[in-house]
Amino acid sequence: MPTTKKKPVRRTVGAPPPAANGLVGEVFTLAEAAAYLRLSEAEVLRMVREQRLPARQLGQEWRFLRSAIQAWLSAPLAAQKNQGIWGAAGALKDDPYLDEMLSEIERMRGRPTNQEG
Repeated sequence: MPTTKKKPVRRTVGAPPPAANGLVGEVFTLAEAAAYLRLSEAEVLRMVREQRLPARQLGQEWRFLRSAIQAWLSAPLAAQKNQGIWGAAGALKDDPYLDEMLSEIERMRGRPTNQEG
């Protein structure tokens, strides 16, 4: 049987070698994300909680996608503020049941409503 010559594997210049679970350097640990952002680990965790920095907690460890961090960094601050508590501000403004809900809450607390007194 004739032997066949194997074709060489082509790689893009400067691209990291593929890994079993994705590209090397695409998924960061907490320490790597902190180094990438040039912040302390505690500050990165604060940003995860308060500023919705995208991350996943796997057991006791954190993982960050480089592309998600880059997208988060490039998003305008106004768009980020529409999430979380800032997104809820004014959400009930046009709710047709708001007055009824407030009256019921006040009744359950034993307080007079604005309509009653």
